[in-house]
Amino acid sequence: MKPVIALVGRPNVGKSTLFNQLTKSRDALVADYPGLTRDRQYGTGRVGDRPYIAVDTGGLSDDKAGVEEHMVGQVYQAIGEADVVLFMVDGRAGLNAADEQIAQQLRRLNKTIYLVVNKIDGADADLAVSEFLSLGMGAPLAIAAAHGRGIAAMMQRVLAALPPAAEAPDADEEGGTKVAIIGRPNVGKSTLINRIMGQERVVAFDLPGTTRDSIFIPFESDGQRYTLIDTAGVRRRGKVKEVIEKFSVIKALQAIEAAHVVILVLDAHAGVSDQDATLAGFALDAGRAMVIAVNKWDGLEKSARERIKTELDRRLLFLDFAEMHFISALHGTGVGHLFEAVDAAYAAAVQKLSTPELTRVLEQAVIQHQPPLVRGRRIKLRYAHQGGRNPPLIIIHGNQTEAVPAAYKRYLMNSFRKAFKLHGTPVRLEFKSGDNPYAGRRNVLTQRQIQKKKRLKKFVKQSRR
Repeated sequence: MKPVIALVGRPNVGKSTLFNQLTKSRDALVADYPGLTRDRQYGTGRVGDRPYIAVDTGGLSDDKAGVEEHMVGQVYQAIGEADVVLFMVDGRAGLNAADEQIAQQLRRLNKTIYLVVNKIDGADADLAVSEFLSLGMGAPLAIAAAHGRGIAAMMQRVLAALPPAAEAPDADEEGGTKVAIIGRPNVGKSTLINRIMGQERVVAFDLPGTTRDSIFIPFESDGQRYTLIDTAGVRRRGKVKEVIEKFSVIKALQAIEAAHVVILVLDAHAGVSDQDATLAGFALDAGRAMVIAVNKWDGLEKSARERIKTELDRRLLFLDFAEMHFISALHGTGVGHLFEAVDAAYAAAVQKLSTPELTRVLEQAVIQHQPPLVRGRRIKLRYAHQGGRNPPLIIIHGNQTEAVPAAYKRYLMNSFRKAFKLHGTPVRLEFKSGDNPYAGRRNVLTQRQIQKKKRLKKFVKQSRR
């Protein structure tokens, strides 16, 4: 599992700015206005080979009335989920009573806490942090989140104290292929698992949020072992009311990380929502093989089915590699074919690709459609080899590969997918350029060449007179 890092502190100390730096995104709204963040924001990041999940939270304040009361509950839920807490303070404003009160509360929680002094840009770092030593939370870490200063050193120190995230094991290990069932609340995830198992294994009820935690269920079909993971439904944060349901979000995201294959369950009656696309994006970023199950398909009229199919093609275009099944978990229609797609998707994700075959496909793709010119020179792609599995990683070597446009990358990705039948799994490409052995070197002219150059210059001067 990826370690979870929560960012806490009073309002306007730069938590959202640091969150955007850690996740290399702009997901958190940033402005010079206290109390802008009110709910938790999740994002993933990586330092070298160490991945993590960052959680942005609202500011802790003394005001316990109205929305601020709910914000405090959000912050402490994030702390409960976290492996590490980054307690942020403002180096410009200095130490105040609110920081001391928050520090006192954090010390009672038995969590690994790092004191982070932000906004040290333009100031002496040693002088800025000295004032906060009185909080008794160890040596402070000085950063300037807005400019990225000190963040790399801070994360190296934080991650060094944590055990490395365990990589997803092969399906041959105990438990077989792990299949996570994800989706919004009340789309029929638990009903689908009960239909697969042939028994009431998990509680299924017509009430959003019935499932609270991720449930791992061993299962065997046709001699093949699986572990089904029933996850809590993830809805829009504005719709999440109960505190215990908020804790389920991180569990669902961690279930995606633990799975080999993800089945994304959609409600045919509700269509494709932004939350469905967001969940699919999390699974895609994690590199998981995917199968899409459109549930509650029975009873829909032909016109409604055509409308839903059009919407699926439009909203989930980035999942064009995933096989789509139209099912009824309640009546069992189409459910039997799901695991054929799961097996095919996982087999594609772990398929071994030989270097000669990859290079041959690359050469054919380049012949059919040449890479573009960059500053008058053609991009050259020489050979390819496999760099990893689950998902397949293909490394392509050549010249000027850093200038390969996104459209051509998609073309190559589709070429490899078609040639090797990599259906159901995302394909990742990595480009590497060879070093130019003549870069920075100048030819040394012989004496004869120097004399010839002088005669040429003399001739040019005479011809201009």
